[in-house]
Amino acid sequence: MSTYGQEAGINFDFHGTVANTFDAHRLIQHYQEELGPQVANKIVDSLYTQYFTQRAHPSAPETLLRAAVDAGVDRTGAGSFIEDEYDGLQETKMVLREQVSNGIDSVPYILFEGKRRDFTVQGAKEVGEYLKTLEAVAKEAH
Repeated sequence: MSTYGQEAGINFDFHGTVANTFDAHRLIQHYQEELGPQVANKIVDSLYTQYFTQRAHPSAPETLLRAAVDAGVDRTGAGSFIEDEYDGLQETKMVLREQVSNGIDSVPYILFEGKRRDFTVQGAKEVGEYLKTLEAVAKEAH
């Protein structure tokens, strides 16, 4: 992973704090519903950058606030949401339960819809594994 990152100009640092990421998921889920997937993706990008290159705690309020602001969310509104640990709590739990009941228990979880069957890639894989799956999807499409 470090080698791929270096080739793309990313200096991964895997020595940060490993912690519960529920509050990060709550933030992402809330703003995906409120402001759409583009904002949610920007929040995820910021969280990944902070965690994987700057050793930021994945659910610390300052990490979450920075991610929201980086995504263009109003600082005051985001701060209020982050401080209220109950806001979005049940909705996020419901989404996570749904995913677990669908057999999703790792990230990333990517489902490619094929013409005759679906293809799933679970967990961190080498680039070759994704290419192999995409080639299988393309082969079935013809």
